[in-house]
Amino acid sequence: MNRIVLDDVLKGKKKVALGGHVRPDGDCVGSCLGLFLYLEEQYPDVETHVYLETIPDAYTLIQGTDRVRTELPEGEPYDLFICLDCGDAQRLGFSMPLFESAKETLCIDHHVSNEAFADINYIVPDASSTSELVFTLLDREKISKACAEALYMGIAHDTGVFQYSCTSPETMEIAAELMRKGINSSEIIDKTYYEKTYIQNQILGRALLESMLIMDKQCIVSVIRRRSMEFFQAQPSDLEGIVSQLRLTKGVEVAIFLHETEPQKYKVSLRSKGIVDVSQVAKYFGGGGHARAAGVTMKGSSHDVINNITGRIAIQLKQAQEERDA
Repeated sequence: MNRIVLDDVLKGKKKVALGGHVRPDGDCVGSCLGLFLYLEEQYPDVETHVYLETIPDAYTLIQGTDRVRTELPEGEPYDLFICLDCGDAQRLGFSMPLFESAKETLCIDHHVSNEAFADINYIVPDASSTSELVFTLLDREKISKACAEALYMGIAHDTGVFQYSCTSPETMEIAAELMRKGINSSEIIDKTYYEKTYIQNQILGRALLESMLIMDKQCIVSVIRRRSMEFFQAQPSDLEGIVSQLRLTKGVEVAIFLHETEPQKYKVSLRSKGIVDVSQVAKYFGGGGHARAAGVTMKGSSHDVINNITGRIAIQLKQAQEERDA
């Protein structure tokens, strides 16, 4: 994928909107706010707005989060809508009408399942994060400390604080450049990644306590139902990180976490240690993501959802075993 040039994309544009996926995570918020701050600083003649669902409190450490818009505006369509960290226009949620009405659209993303749905697409599945891709589009000499903080948060989150296999030497070099902007990298990681509220720890404890090992202990699965969310007074954002914690279980290849959003409807998060490409599993059921981290929304009972998901995982595990035995 050829790298785009911001000057060319923004030429003649007066109003630009940025948006990311529903239930914004660290990379979504980091890439959107990082680009937003850069555009405000370097393109002052361009009116720029960010549209995201309610941002988790932990991310308000990043400058500009207080100016994120959560409702659609009235008026003329935007000259350009930049979609970040979103593999499908449907996942923009409430901001999708702005994308559809914009005079031109740009997608910056690293999801392998992204099918290049915008007018202009900068999609690099091998990149660690969308925040890393945003960095490659900017004049690094002009990146401010505030912009660097946002991008660093995004990269740190999507790499599991530089532990996941998507972390490349280039990723580490970019992180180093951002650190040289004077950011407090340890505070960003502690406050936005590791630090949990009491409610988050409670719901995590419930998920771990009620988890089960299945498929000859190669998979671990846990389900959080609506009644548990109501009991703990938890929000969907409080569930972030649970599936990654499940993935750390010794001997497990795939972690499966189900969150009941409506009766007979579940948001499924998948994490893999290496053998299984969970993006293929998610895509089969209409979702998407990366080889090691993916998600999908499915209807049915929790048992039906788990059986369908594990059926696709079993196919890959069997193929891997046959290759090892050959």
